[in-house]
Amino acid sequence: MVTIASFRKLALSFPETTELPHFEKTSFRVKKKIFATLSEINKIACLKFSEFDQSAFCSYSKSAIYPVPNKWGKQGWTFIELSKVPETLLLDALDTAYKNVLTSGKKKGS
Repeated sequence: MVTIASFRKLALSFPETTELPHFEKTSFRVKKKIFATLSEINKIACLKFSEFDQSAFCSYSKSAIYPVPNKWGKQGWTFIELSKVPETLLLDALDTAYKNVLTSGKKKGS
């Protein structure tokens, strides 16, 4: 189980990460792009994955990690229920989301 404090500490451990409000949630950003959000009330994080990464992480447990059930989910946004995942898995998921967002939009060869 991952606590809110642990999630925040892990998310902020990545270089250049900032924490900002995002509607009723908290967002974690790199270079102004969101790679994760946190709903403290529901104890659920939402991370940005590629389709491949989303499929891989969801295979852990469909009740713990699952696509957002709308067009955002089809774009890779994925819910993670913090009470149902170990910290090591969450750290791997955050690392993946951070790197995906950090490298998105870069032109090939740059």
